[in-house]
Amino acid sequence: MPSRNATTNWTGGLQEGKGAVAFDSSKAGTFDVSFPTRSGNPDGQTSPEELIAAAHSSCLAMNLSGVLGSQQLEAEYIDVSAEATLGADAGGGFAITGIAITLRAKLDGVSAEQFAELAATAEKTCPVSKALAGTRITLDAALA
Repeated sequence: MPSRNATTNWTGGLQEGKGAVAFDSSKAGTFDVSFPTRSGNPDGQTSPEELIAAAHSSCLAMNLSGVLGSQQLEAEYIDVSAEATLGADAGGGFAITGIAITLRAKLDGVSAEQFAELAATAEKTCPVSKALAGTRITLDAALA
């Protein structure tokens, strides 16, 4: 499997500085970042937390599709949103204090309980979930 990479160029201090993160592998774009927009109003800029939320939601959608496929199931659609929260760290500085995932899928032929089990399996085996194992992750999964 290939590696993926991104590069951030930063100038200035934390409060007044600014940067841009480029998706080098895909060349999908370059996005502005700054600490004031990270810790306040996004004002059209992204943040590490938003990028983690994007990675987590897309990974989980793909992984659930694979878990369903292993059971000869296919959803009509899967919608996953992830909210990564930045907060104070008891040890100093900041930390991602939690990730709240909301997952909805249109899937015929399974009960709500079966779907909850499949979604939990997908979350536990998702590569991004594994990478974020030190972060509290909550999952709200339901059939649409």
